[in-house]
Parts: sequence; structure tokens; C-alpha cells
Amino acid sequence: MPKMKTKSGAAKRFRVRGSGSIKRYSAGKRHILTKRTTKNKRQLRGVAAVHATNLGHVKQMLPYA
Repeated sequence: MPKMKTKSGAAKRFRVRGSGSIKRYSAGKRHILTKRTTKNKRQLRGVAAVHATNLGHVKQMLPYA
């Protein structure tokens, strides 16, 4: 049986925590930051957990996570 492949785009975007939850970074913090307010940029910092409604899709893309 061949090995299942991990979606490489998902591997770059998500990490699995020790508890099994999946963390993600906020979107919208890569470029064109001059038009964003300081408050908005500050709130996009840090990590968040993947929402329960998307968890199944993310776990499908990361079969060995």
C-alpha cells in the first residue's frame, strides 16, 4: 500500500499541538500593512486554534498529524 501524502500547503500553515488541537496563524498579516491600523495589526498577532467546523478538513489534509 502506498503512503498517504500530506498536502504541502497545509503542512506550512498548520501545526499540531501536544494536546491534539491544531494551531493556525491569522490571515492578512503578510503585506499591504500600511493601510491597516496599528490596533488591527496587533490583533492579528499570535496564534489561534482551528475552528471545530474546519477541523475535519484540516485533519484530512494532514493524515499523519
